[in-house]
Amino acid sequence: MLNVSATFDLQKDVVSNIFKKESSVGRIEEYSNAVETQIINIERDGGVLYSWKGVTGNTQIGKYDPTTKQNKLLYTFDKQVCVSSCSLNKEETLLAVSLVQRTRAEERLKPVSKCLTLLIEIQPLNNTKVLKAVDCKIRVQFLYPETDRSSVLESHLLLLADEGYVEQYHVMLSKQEGYRVVMCNFKRMAKDRVVEDFTWTQWDSHTQRLFYLTYRDKAVLVCVQFYPNHNCETVFELALDLPSNPFTSLRFINLGFDHYQEEEPVQDDPIRIAVFTNIIGSMCVCYSQQITPQQASCSYTIVLVHKGCSKTFTVALDGDISPHTTDLHPLFLPLGYYILVYLPGHFLHCINSRQQELLCHSLFLSGPESDLGLPAEGAVVFCLPDCTSLLDLAAGRMFSLDISSDFLLQLLQTPGPSRHDNQRLAVMHCLLVYLGPNPHLEQRIIDWICDNIMPFDTFDQIQEFVLASLYRIVYNKSLSLDKVLPYTSVSGDKDLPASLDEVPGVTCSTQLHAEPVFSKKHSWSQPGYWEDLQWSSERVQYFEAVPSPRFRTQQLQQEWTFPNLGPGREPVCQAPEASVSTQPSQKKSEKKRASGSHAACHIEENTKKVLSVVDTCCRDQKLVPLFQEEDQQQRVLIGQMVDKLREHLNRHLPRLGKKRIDSLVVNYVAKLLELIRYMLESVWLKYRLAPCVMCLNKPGSPAEWTVFHVMCRILEATKSLCLPNPPGYHTLLAVLGVRCLPRHMFLQYVDQGLLQLTETFVSRLMTDLDNSHSNEQLKFSILKRIPEPMEQRMCHLWDHPISSACISRAYVSSLLKKQANTKGSQFIDRGRPGFRPDFLPLTYLTKTLSDLEDEALNPFEEQETVDARFVEETALKQTLILLGFEVK
Repeated sequence: MLNVSATFDLQKDVVSNIFKKESSVGRIEEYSNAVETQIINIERDGGVLYSWKGVTGNTQIGKYDPTTKQNKLLYTFDKQVCVSSCSLNKEETLLAVSLVQRTRAEERLKPVSKCLTLLIEIQPLNNTKVLKAVDCKIRVQFLYPETDRSSVLESHLLLLADEGYVEQYHVMLSKQEGYRVVMCNFKRMAKDRVVEDFTWTQWDSHTQRLFYLTYRDKAVLVCVQFYPNHNCETVFELALDLPSNPFTSLRFINLGFDHYQEEEPVQDDPIRIAVFTNIIGSMCVCYSQQITPQQASCSYTIVLVHKGCSKTFTVALDGDISPHTTDLHPLFLPLGYYILVYLPGHFLHCINSRQQELLCHSLFLSGPESDLGLPAEGAVVFCLPDCTSLLDLAAGRMFSLDISSDFLLQLLQTPGPSRHDNQRLAVMHCLLVYLGPNPHLEQRIIDWICDNIMPFDTFDQIQEFVLASLYRIVYNKSLSLDKVLPYTSVSGDKDLPASLDEVPGVTCSTQLHAEPVFSKKHSWSQPGYWEDLQWSSERVQYFEAVPSPRFRTQQLQQEWTFPNLGPGREPVCQAPEASVSTQPSQKKSEKKRASGSHAACHIEENTKKVLSVVDTCCRDQKLVPLFQEEDQQQRVLIGQMVDKLREHLNRHLPRLGKKRIDSLVVNYVAKLLELIRYMLESVWLKYRLAPCVMCLNKPGSPAEWTVFHVMCRILEATKSLCLPNPPGYHTLLAVLGVRCLPRHMFLQYVDQGLLQLTETFVSRLMTDLDNSHSNEQLKFSILKRIPEPMEQRMCHLWDHPISSACISRAYVSSLLKKQANTKGSQFIDRGRPGFRPDFLPLTYLTKTLSDLEDEALNPFEEQETVDARFVEETALKQTLILLGFEVK
């Protein structure tokens, strides 16, 4: 499930280096057994602070830099000491150390403090100052503010005491002799009391936040944010439903490792808790209950602060819990917006904190598939700026963690009933959204879709591919978009199949949690984080109150009209104002027409914006002949989708701003068209189709039949979601249909609305196919199924007596209607030269048409090749055919 990469090994990266440098002091064999190296802390930059006992018996402190792979000696004590906590400031000029003092037998009568906290100047080694000498353990941690200043002459240090308080020290520095950094006014050093009372605390070095638990009427989680200007404030409070005494002693998370804790019986806390935040504005509070060897289940709760709810999961355990196991809690691992809950040997639950409504969007694994190969006990999880890392403190090894795409693809492609549909659905979303955009993964998923082209019983994989890929381009814009944009084709509003709504062995309950309390100030440190979290939390109630906050693409169907256009014609999307008013008032009618014209222009502008974005992205990609024709139906539908989606977002998320929403919507619809094009190109390459597929006079190959089937499935998926297709899609599908289907079946597809007779397709059909008997029958069948205006235009492209007769009749009808509107009657001048009395009715008609042509300027200008002479020749030819003197 995870890619586990070793990033640090204490023996290889540190101990071997120490051995090389100091082995010359004593015998190699003796020294190799005497080295006692311990990891003390991990700083925000990933640097590992460690201590060791040198050959001479004194204690030394060093730092391993993961970037340069180098070790650096920071300080050497003149004797052996017990370092319980240590921190190095960002500029590496100050070292804070907390020492545990153990009294010897001869010193027991002397008053000695239990813990000594020192502040040491190390650039260069100079003064050592005592910050505290108290009888409680002290943890130290320097702040790592993000600043652009190259030279910083101040540092800020947190001291966290076992007595339950936190202090911040402000250390002012100065430079002497150009390079010496020393402390100023040490005796007057300013300090603040940050926290008065806590029972549990967690330091988030990446975001410079301190979370702690305190008890009032109930447990309250509090967050203190430290800013780049070195100020801090309490920004967040959240009441939690926890037991009254969840911890046997104070707990410090991500604040170093104390190897000198007093000997006491091993006791597991009833509750294990962790807090994870994401830069987009999400926060998850995870806690689990202790598992006893007699229990048959494991329970854990994920409080989704940004969603206003909490999820409590109970998992039935297969097999017994070993009575010798001391770490009886699942491990929480944050990976982006996923929270992994891992109980070694039992299960792995990959919880989607963005799409938490349905269980089928979170992946649950048990048995051998759930094994991550991570240490079962003593593992420490911490988040660095670049990745999530796990430290095996006992072995001295550190690993970076990320989700394995190869493993997920293997799960997706596992055939047969051994793989549940809910797992496939969760895997698809993880691959497409969390691990995307990745063209290689998308190609693999498209290959899998082609191999499993028919929809599953519970969901349509093509719809999921489209919606998940569209969700990917917007999910990091704002958390609230999760509530207003579609991300899946399955919905909790309708009855879901049990295979999607249930996970075997897992039960889930959802509760609304207490509303968090945010600071009234708005001097937030991370731009947008706390505002986004507060706004998302407050917006939860709004989304619960309003009906249908999520945009449904089926809403576009309400804007479709259903004129009787004959078979093969889909409903055309029109602006609602475009209909002609039936009001008797002429002014109202004119206003209606003007409004309809304005709406149509507005929709066309929307379409132009989308197609310009698509054209920019697809300029060099001409493999599939799309976006090469004017498909008015799809253009209107594209513009209408932009209009409706923009209106929806402006109504529910005005905070984003109109300009940002307009850009988001245009890119969203453009991405939809690009996705369909990308799917077709992938299928084109997979089956190696040549450009000759557009030739109508050749039968299709088996590969073309497969592509035709895939395209039909894509059309079925998008049509059921009321999504537009790229202009040219229907033409390409109809061309493949003619090549691959028997003629009678092709016409059935047209009559059922599966194929659309576009003008581009019909014109190619008329010109590319010869006038063989079967082709004539097909052309006549097509002409019967298209609207009359298109039929008249298509007749001009078909060189056939019947089409010529149709053209002539239309031409004569047009001219004679004009003649009927003129006064008087016209007579034929029999004395004029050129008069042919062979067949008087035809001669009279021809002469009349010629006279009308002389009077009118371009009476039939769209068909300039039609004149009286053409009509006469057509009539004579038809007569000869009817009399049997000529063959068609």
